[in-house]
Amino acid sequence: MRILFVGDVVGDMGMAMIHEYLPQLKRDLKPQVTIVNGENSTPVGRGISYKIYKQLLKDGADVVTMGNHTWDNAELFEFIDDAKRLVRPVNFPGKTPGQGWTKVKVNQQTLAVVNIQGRVFMNQLVDDPFATMADLVPELDTPFVFVDFHGEVTSEKRAFAMRFTGDVSAVVGTHTHVQTSDAQVLDHQTAFLTEVGMTGPADSILGMQADSVITRFENQRPARYTVQTQGPGLLSGCVIDLNDRTGHARAIRSILISPQHPYQS
Repeated sequence: MRILFVGDVVGDMGMAMIHEYLPQLKRDLKPQVTIVNGENSTPVGRGISYKIYKQLLKDGADVVTMGNHTWDNAELFEFIDDAKRLVRPVNFPGKTPGQGWTKVKVNQQTLAVVNIQGRVFMNQLVDDPFATMADLVPELDTPFVFVDFHGEVTSEKRAFAMRFTGDVSAVVGTHTHVQTSDAQVLDHQTAFLTEVGMTGPADSILGMQADSVITRFENQRPARYTVQTQGPGLLSGCVIDLNDRTGHARAIRSILISPQHPYQS
């Protein structure tokens, strides 16, 4: 089983990169499941809309994951319960709308796709991701489990991956938008990448126009961040190969398409 995962899609440029390159990646890599994080995919870089959700599916996503900006576009409340291929963090508390995981049939196997959010330097009101996952693993009832861990801190992401090594097939981090270079398979069982990176404007600060971000650092006053809309784009992702019998990871490698790394099919 091969999984293609593409990191946080930011704004219109991120959607344009998906539209241009995702079909090519699928043609060349031939994944059985394609997952895209869409929590920043609206033109303002926060949340997701129904139109964008459907466009991501049309462009080739089988599952769309979210994160801490899940509710930043209120339109989501209108369709999340009917969006069977969209998952928000499973450790959102109580009666939160939507679903935190879903399953995808791959030939004779079933892949569970889980979205979970960290707590360090983030919303402390979400449930403990470690306890949530420990309770969830038996419920998933499949050895093929992909986890999008949406978190701020590298140590929390790695601790989570090491805690669930052998219980899940892959743990890939999202949220910080800068791809790390530590793709590896832990103990010959679980694929791990601290941060998959973003898909959006390359000449930006995490997808935002540089001036507003720099101004805030310089004067410490609130500033409205605006998505960068000019210049080249980038696409960040990874491809993971799983053992068809055990669900354990066999390999993981990063994907980066950018002005410095043009796509070569």
